[in-house]
Amino acid sequence: MSATNRILPGSTIGILGGGQLGRMLALQGRAMGYRFVTLDPTPDAPCGQVADEQLVAPYDSVEEARKLATQSDVITYEFENVDADVAALLERESYVPQGSKLLFTTQHRLREKRAIEAADVKVAPYREIPTAEALREASAAFGFPCVLKTATGGYDGKGQWVLRSDSEIDEAFATLSKAGTELVLEQFIHFEREISVIAARNPDGDIRTFPVSENVHVNNILHLSIVPARITQDIAQEAERMAAQIAKQLEVVGLVAVEMFVTPDGQLYVNELAPRPHNSGHYTMEACHTSQFEQHLRAICNLPLASTALLTSVVMVNVLGQHVEPLLAMLAAEEAAGEQQPRVVPKLHLYGKQESKHNRKMGHINLLAESVEEALDWVDAAGIWQTEGIR
Repeated sequence: MSATNRILPGSTIGILGGGQLGRMLALQGRAMGYRFVTLDPTPDAPCGQVADEQLVAPYDSVEEARKLATQSDVITYEFENVDADVAALLERESYVPQGSKLLFTTQHRLREKRAIEAADVKVAPYREIPTAEALREASAAFGFPCVLKTATGGYDGKGQWVLRSDSEIDEAFATLSKAGTELVLEQFIHFEREISVIAARNPDGDIRTFPVSENVHVNNILHLSIVPARITQDIAQEAERMAAQIAKQLEVVGLVAVEMFVTPDGQLYVNELAPRPHNSGHYTMEACHTSQFEQHLRAICNLPLASTALLTSVVMVNVLGQHVEPLLAMLAAEEAAGEQQPRVVPKLHLYGKQESKHNRKMGHINLLAESVEEALDWVDAAGIWQTEGIR
């Protein structure tokens, strides 16, 4: 392990972005002995509540970004829509081991897909779509359904349209073209499961992968992450190999979350990347030797990467705005009942967001159990989430 650019405890870590991922990074980093300053436009942001200081400014503020640089020994980002020009400026004027190159790549679906293919990893067949006529030709080639997406700006189902017939082509193209970015059409993959693997790499090139998470989405928002994933060992090993290959080829520093589809015949296709801690990795906070947040900090600080071994079966459930009150009431009732050895141990994490809105991510709960089926039974019995058909 090289001592070059090793950032030791006691140093200050700057975070571009003040949301829940930054909050959990800072909480983990405090236990490791680091200090934190965050930049976010929302006063009293979730990360700002637990950092040493929050700079309240737009993400594209060069002046405040430079101030962040002067106060930090190393800078990271907690979401990929950070202004790439600011990230490049900080890379020149301070130490941003993640760099701006990976950010530039993953902020754009076409660049991202080409980078994944360059790593010799499969993605769903796709085409760039400059015109409605090109969309008509590509959809005829791929067949219906197929998925039209904006090249930038999409998340949680936004910026995409599932095309089911020719009659939708003109409307879909006109609607998504308003985003002012390129469009890409993807062949629809008839998948059996959605999974993800989070890989960590430090500047010395050491790589570790976390266990595969099986992910269930409801209304295009991640609902459950199930670990161990209900897939064969061969598929799990191949998914981890692919994630490690992407981390190596793209020279990732920190974390990269690799989302994949598993087809009924066991083929794997990468759907997208996220160069940061990821919602589907929250299970690691109690269920692994090392959380994704500690591993990310170890990676950007060029410390040795730690064990990612799984300690227990776990199901992570996202807690949206409409779930908070009934969940808190249920947990209070369980605590009052005083079961001495519960078969499922719930670990709740709330993000400190001031306003609870419908479908807004307010927190998550990790359900630790002897088996994922017991944890899923707890979710069903809670009656808080709409779980029909997810199993």
